[in-house]
Parts: sequence; structure tokens; C-alpha cells
Amino acid sequence: MRLAAIVFVLAAPTTLAGPVTRAAATLQPTKDSKAQGTVTFTKTSGGVRVQARIEGLTPGLHGFHIHEFGDCSAPDGSAAGSHFNPGAEPHAGRADAARHTGDLGNVEADATGVASLDYVDARSSFEGASSILGRGVIVHANPDDLKTQPTGNAGGRLACGVIGVAKGE
Repeated sequence: MRLAAIVFVLAAPTTLAGPVTRAAATLQPTKDSKAQGTVTFTKTSGGVRVQARIEGLTPGLHGFHIHEFGDCSAPDGSAAGSHFNPGAEPHAGRADAARHTGDLGNVEADATGVASLDYVDARSSFEGASSILGRGVIVHANPDDLKTQPTGNAGGRLACGVIGVAKGE
């Protein structure tokens, strides 16, 4: 029995595949929403590059966060839990020194309902306590005001996706 456990540990895919350098989430609409899209996360020297393209939004700003659970099973996206906050920091904007790891600010949808985002997040990681792997990505109905605790007053959840390891480029 011990030998089987040792073999399982040695054969674990993450052990043999090496360090994670890329992850992705496919955003699916929650109930009564049309929002959908993709988010990729790529390890860089400055942190994790976050690139997103989201469609089906109303024009304007929408809160965009990493949530604690990679569970999109609830019709309203609530199974993803709260913002990912391993450091017990206050809610804030992505440029603030003290913030949830999951505070990614807002995405802005244009007149056609499409939002794009491309920046490097120094807080996100694929290892340790700040690992975003297996977490949820949520797009909210309202703008994140970047100050109201603990959610930024961003409103309902329009889309949810789970961050999983992706093939490196």
C-alpha cells in the first residue's frame, strides 16, 4: 500500500510537467446573462500577465475579480465564494499596495458590449498561498468602486470561469 502511494505521488502530472507558466478560464454566462469570454494568465518576470476578452456586456465598467473557489455551479455564480484574499487585505483597486489578490479592478465594455484587458498583476501567482490556480473568475454587473468593503459594490455576477492550467506557449 505504501508503495502505491509513493508511485502515485511520483506520477502526479504537476511533478512531471514542471512549473506552471500559463493558465486560462473560459467565462460562461450566469442565469439571465449573455456575458462570456476567455481570460488567460501567463507567468512573466513581473508577475502574471492577465489578458481577457469578454462579450455580451452592457457598455461601461464591470467589476472583474478572482474569487476563492473554482465553482461555477450556482446559477448566480455565488458558489465561487468571495474575492480571493489570502492575505486578509482590504478591498481596493489593482494598483493599490494593500488589496485582495483577487481585486483585478474593472473591465470596460465598448458600445458593442466587448471588453478587453491586458496588464501584468504583481500579486497573482501560480504557486504558494497566492496561487490563482483552481480559483474562479467573475465578471460583475456594476463597476467596482475600488473602496466599498469587501466587494467594491460591484453587484451581481454575470459570468464565471474556473482558472485551470493551460498548455504553455
